[in-house]
Amino acid sequence: MDRDTGLAGFELHPQREAILGEVHARPFTRLTAPLGVLRLAFLNHGEAAANDRKSLVAFCEAHRLDAPEPTAKHHQANIGSILLRWEQHSEFTTFTWIWSKTESTSRVFGEVSEELSSLIHSLPLTGRLLVAVKLEVEQTPAAVERAEQLLERNSLAMVAVRSGAAVVASDFRADEQGFVRVLVCNEGLSPGRLGALVQRVLEIETYRTLALLGLPAALELAPSVDHIGRRLVDVLEEMQGAEDLKLNNHLLGELTALAASLERGAAASLFRFGASRAYYDIVQARLSVIEGGEISGYPTWSSFLARRMAPAMRTCATMEERQANLSIKLARAADLLRTRVDVELEEQNRDLLRSMNERTRLQLRMQSTVEGLSVAAIGYYVVSLFGYLAKGAHDSGLHVEPSLATAAFVPIAVGVIWIVIHNIRTRHLKHDNASPAQD
Repeated sequence: MDRDTGLAGFELHPQREAILGEVHARPFTRLTAPLGVLRLAFLNHGEAAANDRKSLVAFCEAHRLDAPEPTAKHHQANIGSILLRWEQHSEFTTFTWIWSKTESTSRVFGEVSEELSSLIHSLPLTGRLLVAVKLEVEQTPAAVERAEQLLERNSLAMVAVRSGAAVVASDFRADEQGFVRVLVCNEGLSPGRLGALVQRVLEIETYRTLALLGLPAALELAPSVDHIGRRLVDVLEEMQGAEDLKLNNHLLGELTALAASLERGAAASLFRFGASRAYYDIVQARLSVIEGGEISGYPTWSSFLARRMAPAMRTCATMEERQANLSIKLARAADLLRTRVDVELEEQNRDLLRSMNERTRLQLRMQSTVEGLSVAAIGYYVVSLFGYLAKGAHDSGLHVEPSLATAAFVPIAVGVIWIVIHNIRTRHLKHDNASPAQD
């Protein structure tokens, strides 16, 4: 009996299909020279990205094309002789228009037909445009002459593709229409390899621009980080001579405010710096794949971009490192100052307890004095009353000598009164000592 070798009897991981499909996402498109490419990349996420997806769906429905699936991140549609590639990423979306060129128009760089212009403007987009690229693939062996004719020679960078069958050139400048021009001179690449080359070149320009978004953020944070660093030094100097609790509390509050300001900036730039690193790594990876030999007299794309991108990336990395180091130093200074404040508070509490103990001793002395006076005063009244009682007894005929009886009663009265008052004070002290323990 045949056994079922399928997966019906297993519980599949919910993300298995997505993981397997990831290696097939954004496939290369087979292309044939000559052709033109126009790429627009928009920064959007959340509601803006959802609106752009809805615009694409409406565009496809209007032209009776298959619309992208609700969870799709890539879609491709043919509108006559024009190909539209749509890709959605974490923070940006790209719309790439590809069209074939005839021999009569192949020498005109960046020419867009009325049909294509109408299609582009019929697709309303809500994101902020960041990347605009015009790429031309020409079937010509005269790559250097053609690049010098179309692009700015002072910033021209060219490289032979690793296979040696094509040359890629760009000046990385925006033309009068705002597009960055890229020229690919094909000398025999197959349609599959040409499609892979075009996609990688477009990715280099796209991710290069996205990577440099970290530089404005770093430059914007620099004055604030510089101020926090200088003020930290000033606070540490003030801490050395600060002995007043009020001043130390003020310095602690200022350190807390500086730390909050620094952490707010670090939290806001965390994603931007991390994304810039990731985009820069992608650019390096793409360059390593396509670059082969050098073109005499011109820098390669790697060397050209390294002179301009590497300092920007180092600036971002330095700013991120400064934020991390300042955060540690601020926390350490705050801990030191907080320890000093706690010690000063303990010293004040010790002095307060000492003064309270001294006042308690004085009160006990006064209480003892008052107690003695109270015994004497109460004893005087009691003895006086006893004297009246002794005189009355003598006058009534009893054999009592009033003076002698009164004198004999004095130590008895004083002793009894002292014992009573002492017991009362002892009970009060025991009650006061027991009350804090109960609390």
